[in-house]
Amino acid sequence: MSPVRKLASQTAVYGLSSIVGRFLNYLLVPLYTYTFPAGAYGVVSEFYAYAGFLAVVLAFGLETGYFRFRHRDEPTARAAYPAALGFLLAANLAFVLAMVAVREPLARWLRYPGHADYVVLFALILACDAIASLPFARLRAEQRAWRFAAIKCAEILVAITLNLAFLLGWPKAAALWPDSLLARVYDPTMGVGYIFWANLIASGVKLLLLAPQFRGIRFRDGLPLIRPLLAYSLPMVAIGLAGMVNEMLDRAILKYLLPYDPAENLRILGIYGACYKLSVLMTLFVQAFRYAGEPFFFAYAGRADAKPTYARVMHYFVIGGVLLFLAVTLYLDAFKYLIGPEYREGLEVVPILLLANLFLGIYVNLSIWYKLTDRTLLGAWVSIGAAALTVALNLWWIPILGYRGSAWAHLACYGGMAVVSYLLGRRYYPVPYPLGRIFAHLLCGLLLYRLDRELVGSCGWNPWTTGSALLALYLAGVSVTDFRPLWLGRRTLHQRAPG
Repeated sequence: MSPVRKLASQTAVYGLSSIVGRFLNYLLVPLYTYTFPAGAYGVVSEFYAYAGFLAVVLAFGLETGYFRFRHRDEPTARAAYPAALGFLLAANLAFVLAMVAVREPLARWLRYPGHADYVVLFALILACDAIASLPFARLRAEQRAWRFAAIKCAEILVAITLNLAFLLGWPKAAALWPDSLLARVYDPTMGVGYIFWANLIASGVKLLLLAPQFRGIRFRDGLPLIRPLLAYSLPMVAIGLAGMVNEMLDRAILKYLLPYDPAENLRILGIYGACYKLSVLMTLFVQAFRYAGEPFFFAYAGRADAKPTYARVMHYFVIGGVLLFLAVTLYLDAFKYLIGPEYREGLEVVPILLLANLFLGIYVNLSIWYKLTDRTLLGAWVSIGAAALTVALNLWWIPILGYRGSAWAHLACYGGMAVVSYLLGRRYYPVPYPLGRIFAHLLCGLLLYRLDRELVGSCGWNPWTTGSALLALYLAGVSVTDFRPLWLGRRTLHQRAPG
C-alpha cells in the first residue's frame, strides 16, 4: 500500500471515531439548545472554552514528545512512555488538589457564586482527559487505530446516554413519581451542571478502557528521560496555548467585551457557541488528519521521497477540506435545524469559521518543518505571534462587530499562521507544495459558495437543487483534474508490468 493511501486509511479510521462519535455527540446540540435558553448554554460554551486552554497545559506537549523520542535509540524509546506517563499522573493530581482548594473564590471570580461544583467537576474532567492523552498517543504510534476508535466512540456513547438520562429521563421520572428516591435526589437548580457530570463519568469510563496501557509500566525507568523530554515538549505547550487562544479565546472573553448587560452578553455567547458547533465537520476532519498525520510524518521523515509525499498529502487534504466546506455551506438550510430557533440569527458566521478551520488544517500540514527539524521553540513563536494577533483583533472587533468580529479574527489568525509557516518551512525544510492547485481549489470553493448565495438569495432558486448541482460540479472537476491523471498513471503502470 502506498504511503499516501495508508495515511488516508488511517485518517479514515480516526475520522470514523471522531466523525461518528462527534456526530452522535453533536446530536446533543439540539438537546441543549432546545432545552436551555441561550444564556444557560452560554455557561457551557464559556466553561468548555476555559477547558480548552487548561487541557493544553495539563498535557504538557508530551504526545508530540513521546512520538519524537519513540523513534530514537532503543533505551530512549523504551523509557519515553513511562517518563511521560509518570509526569502526567503526578502533575494532574497536583492540579486537581489545587482546584479543590480554591474552588469557592475561583467560582466567585468567574461570576458563578454558588457553583463551586462546576470548578471541581471540570478539574476532574481535565485531569482524566490529560492522563488519557498519552495512552491514546501510544495506540496511535502502534497504529492500533481501531482500538483507538472503539474507546473514543464508547466514551461518547456513555456521555450521550447520560445526557439524555440526566436532562430528559430523570426530570420526567421525578415528575411522574414525586415521592421516589429519584425525585428526592434530582436537583433542578443544577441545570447545565448535569452536562458536566455526564462528561466526567464518560471520561472515567474512558480511563477504565485504557487500563491495559497502564499495566507493566516501570516509572523508575523513565526518570532519566524526564528532563530532555520536557525540554522538547514544553515549547509545544506554548504552541498549543497559542492555538487555544486562536480557537477558544472568543468564547472565554465574549461576555466581557460585548457592550450589553451581563444577561444579554451571555445570551449572545450562547448563540455564537451554538453556531460555532455547525463548523464541527471541518474541525473533525482536521482532527482526524492530525491523529493519523503526526505519527506518519515522523515515521516517514527519513525516506528519500518524504518531501514529495508530504506535498501530495497537502494537495489531497485541501481537496477534502474544500469538499467539506461546500457540503456544509451549500446545505446550511438543513444544518440550521440542528440548533434551536433562538440561535439561528448567528448562521452568517458559519462559512467564515469553516474556512478558518480549513486554514488551520493547512497549517497542521505545514508545521512539519519545526517538528522534523527539532525547532519547536521557533514553531512556538509562530503560534505566539498568531495568538497576539487573535487577542488584538478580538479586543478591537468584538465591541464593534460582536461575535462576527470573533469569526473574522479566527480566519485572519489561521490564514496568517499558514502563510508564516509556509515561508519558514521554505527555509528550514522545503517541501514542493503544489501552490497553484491549492489556491485553485480554495478559490473554486469560495466562488461556488458565492454563486449559491446569489442563485438562492437573489434569484430564488431552490436551495437543495442548487447546492446539489454545485457540489456535483466541484466533484466532477476534481475527478477530471486531480484524480483522472492518477488513475491513468496507475493503469499505465499495470499495462507495463511484466506478465
